Amino acid sequence: MPTPKHTSRFILFSLILLFSLSFFSTRVVFSQSTPADEEDGEDMETLEELIALDEEADVEQNPDGVHGETKDKPSGAQVLSKAQRIVLELNSDYAKRVVDENEYVLVLGYAPWCMRSAELMPRFAEAATALKELGSSLLMAKLDAERYPKAASTLGIKGFPTLLLFVNGTSQPYSGGFTSEEIVIWARKRTGSPIIRISSLTEANEFLKKHSTFVVGLFENFEGPDYEEFVKAATSDNEIQFIETSSPEIAKVLFPDARHTYPFLGLTKNEPERYSAYEDTFNVDGILQFLDNNKFPLITVLTEFNSAQVYSSTKKLQVYIFAEADDLKKLTEPLQEVARKFKLKIMLIFVDIKEDNLAKPFLTLFGLEDSEDIVVTAFDYNNSFKYLLESDPTPTKIEEFCLGLFHGTLSPFFKSQPIPDNKDASILTVVGKTFDDLVLRSPKNILLEVHTPWCITCEATTKQMEKLAKHFRGLEDLVFARIDASENEHPKLQVEEYPMLLFYTSKDKQNPIRFSSKSGSKELASLINKHLKNQDDISKDEL
Repeated sequence: MPTPKHTSRFILFSLILLFSLSFFSTRVVFSQSTPADEEDGEDMETLEELIALDEEADVEQNPDGVHGETKDKPSGAQVLSKAQRIVLELNSDYAKRVVDENEYVLVLGYAPWCMRSAELMPRFAEAATALKELGSSLLMAKLDAERYPKAASTLGIKGFPTLLLFVNGTSQPYSGGFTSEEIVIWARKRTGSPIIRISSLTEANEFLKKHSTFVVGLFENFEGPDYEEFVKAATSDNEIQFIETSSPEIAKVLFPDARHTYPFLGLTKNEPERYSAYEDTFNVDGILQFLDNNKFPLITVLTEFNSAQVYSSTKKLQVYIFAEADDLKKLTEPLQEVARKFKLKIMLIFVDIKEDNLAKPFLTLFGLEDSEDIVVTAFDYNNSFKYLLESDPTPTKIEEFCLGLFHGTLSPFFKSQPIPDNKDASILTVVGKTFDDLVLRSPKNILLEVHTPWCITCEATTKQMEKLAKHFRGLEDLVFARIDASENEHPKLQVEEYPMLLFYTSKDKQNPIRFSSKSGSKELASLINKHLKNQDDISKDEL
């Protein structure tokens, strides 16, 4: 069965749309840009000077108190304000000089009106604070790309928001997550600190207060082939913090089920299946595959922040459960065991059906974008097929659905509009459910127009079809038909562009002849006559 290309394209469009909407819509106020009319000769404020000014402000606010604190605990807004001042604001005068004169610079290109930028700004500032506390040499900077378009172009900022890491003046794209912790992890790995070494129980307990997901490696000596593979994996992975220790006691604090034998590797995460031990030989590919198999929860709740990681997972079989938040909570526990059975092959994903940015692009693929009920779907990204659970979404039915997906016994879902009434129609309307009967099984010759509502040139082709249908009216063996490819799918309908004219001869329905939609009425009539010329009784003069 050939792959339905239109289905692939719809899925790809869905994922692109989801990724483009990968942040919440709440607006966050961020610090003001540097004045655009600043003189070229003015000296750039260093990061240390900015921090010093911040500290002076703290002292002024607390003449009798402890540095950096008011009488009461500082508010979230105060903490955020301080964090944002740690981020250096670039402008057109010195943006290029900053990235050229510093070894590591992580630049956030933003626009004040961009919702996604507004959501990322505070997380970027929080990451800057955390990296400063860790003693990182990375300089965190931001640039209002709308206010300083020339500087943005020079740095390679083309959209909003854009994150770029500059290493000795050369940029590389950001490929990590979008929480402050994920930014810190990615930045440390790309600036020479892929692994944190923990040497005391105090350090281990302090680490646990801040981190819930991490890899711990136990090595008697930090050397040898196994350790080298561990370091390679830590450097290659973009998302998870790696920890190393030589103490079995420390390893036990970080990973209670850790073996006392060297070497040992385990993944800790904050979910019911909290600890996963690596049982294979130490090699970078094996470790990375182990992490990919185990880094997600048994049931992943899709969010704007983890969507990119979900879509890029090596698990190509994914089951999506769309429901309201309360229903998701009720289903989580009974589906934990189902997820555990298919853990290595299938990813189970919950999506809040009320989150339009996340749910609608997927539900639209099934014609269910307005559904308020629980919907269970699946995608096999190996062949671009999609599936729909059409029975009650009970845990038992969902498990059977997963089993069918795993064994390849599910029937792919193809979207279709309701069957129309074509009585007395000069041009038949074909839908997904009638494509077999009206096109593939029909003993007649069929000229099929494939169109979509958003196609700007389809209207002209439709008029051509109406003219041709009128001209050839009365020919019993020739049928004109059209199908809306945005609402109807079929495995034998391979669509690459719109509009498309396909001529299915009565002798060969498996290999339709493609007519150019740019042809005029006379040329199309001539083509039709050419393919019908062996039937003398249905021959027609050209228009």
